Amino acid sequence: MTLEDTTGNTTGNKTAPPGEDDYLQRRTLRRGSAGWLLLTGLGVAYVVSGDFSGWNIGLSKGGFGGLAVATVLMGVMYACLVFALAELSAILPTAGGGYGFARRALGTWGGFLTGTAILIEYVLAPAAISIFIGDYVESLGLFGLESGWPVYLACFVVFIGIHLWGVGEALRFSLIVTAIAVAALLIFAVGAFTDFHVSGLDDIPVDKDALGSSSWLPFGLLGIWAAFPFGMWFFLGVEGVPLAAEEAKDPVRSMPKALALSMAILALLALVTFFAATGAQGSAAIQEAGNPLVVALQGDGDPTALSRFVNYAGLAGLVASFFSLIYAGSRQLFALSRAGYLPRFLSLTSRRKSPYLGLLIPGAIGFALAAGTGDGARMLNIAVFGATISYALMALSHIVLRRREPDLPRPYRTPGGVLTSAVAFVLALSALVATFLVDKEAAFIALAVYGVALAYFAFYSRHRLVAKAPEEEFAALAAAEAELERD
Repeated sequence: MTLEDTTGNTTGNKTAPPGEDDYLQRRTLRRGSAGWLLLTGLGVAYVVSGDFSGWNIGLSKGGFGGLAVATVLMGVMYACLVFALAELSAILPTAGGGYGFARRALGTWGGFLTGTAILIEYVLAPAAISIFIGDYVESLGLFGLESGWPVYLACFVVFIGIHLWGVGEALRFSLIVTAIAVAALLIFAVGAFTDFHVSGLDDIPVDKDALGSSSWLPFGLLGIWAAFPFGMWFFLGVEGVPLAAEEAKDPVRSMPKALALSMAILALLALVTFFAATGAQGSAAIQEAGNPLVVALQGDGDPTALSRFVNYAGLAGLVASFFSLIYAGSRQLFALSRAGYLPRFLSLTSRRKSPYLGLLIPGAIGFALAAGTGDGARMLNIAVFGATISYALMALSHIVLRRREPDLPRPYRTPGGVLTSAVAFVLALSALVATFLVDKEAAFIALAVYGVALAYFAFYSRHRLVAKAPEEEFAALAAAEAELERD
């Protein structure tokens, strides 16, 4: 491997074409734009749309009991992962997030594998959510619009435009929309619990041929495993908070606090949403509904004032997640590009310190996928596949750094140490395998995309990494220290 410094010269015995002296100056983000409150809002915004729809399909895979167990296990996985990421982000507060952590622990291949998996998640998920936004706009009859490419295009143009305006403005907008969505979930729960019936929780017909089947596990023990990807929907995306580290105020303090608070809020929302929705109309009634919270409130009857409010709030939740996931994808692309893993021009920033190409190009890809396929569920399944790979690699990075560099300064330490990250690692691998139980085609599509990216890295970009990029410099420092110890 050959690393280049910021002038274009290499640190090895090869010479690259000279570049510009201000390489990093043209690739800087606006620092100090986000405190712990905005970061917490960002963490919740990534996820909140999953409370309004998607998770309920897990009822058709595992029943109430199967999805409940899967949600608890996936909640444990995310909690353990978040604690590990809090430590890692305090050690290396850069925009690289998971890529930067894995780069230090697992080398360039580990960094690229992790960063690419995260990028798959954050490019595919907004494309899928734009389709769901179109469906909500049509079902609500807003402006007489129908779901289709004009709505998808409007989503990308308007919300990418806000991101181009500036990160502070973008995160404040996200916080406001997220607060509306969270308030709506709590109001929904109050309304739904007034019609709660325990008998509705386990009303899905039992498959008597399934191993271990019962009224609580109608599809047997295997149903728990099949429900893993849907249990993830209550938390999917919260791991993206460290991507805002370079733009945070005092990231060493604010990042662990924001991660912990985000996870606590999401766990509470998952608990009340899951029980309120299933208990109001029964698991069978909502297991395949596109808008399960609305169905839980009104069943087959006429819309009520509360169900209409929740329906509009569902749109707000989708907007919050769409908006924040665009942010996350742009920062991961920015970090990989700045370090040379992806084409370097993608990390150029504007006068307002926004990575404009890192926003526009993934946005164009996302719009093309949404308009060309219209298959939001398939794209989300691909995103989940990429997410589980990144979780396993980030948890492994924590374990490796704890074992290999025990004396590394750690302003925040993960409770439970490597045991915590080991739990996250095992559960992430289990969730990865579960994606094949849900949608084999999506898993293989993700593998194909992964393969193309790895070929690009193997044959081209790994020979052109930028030594002065923060994540690369951090890893190079570790290598130099190890060499001095050997001498």
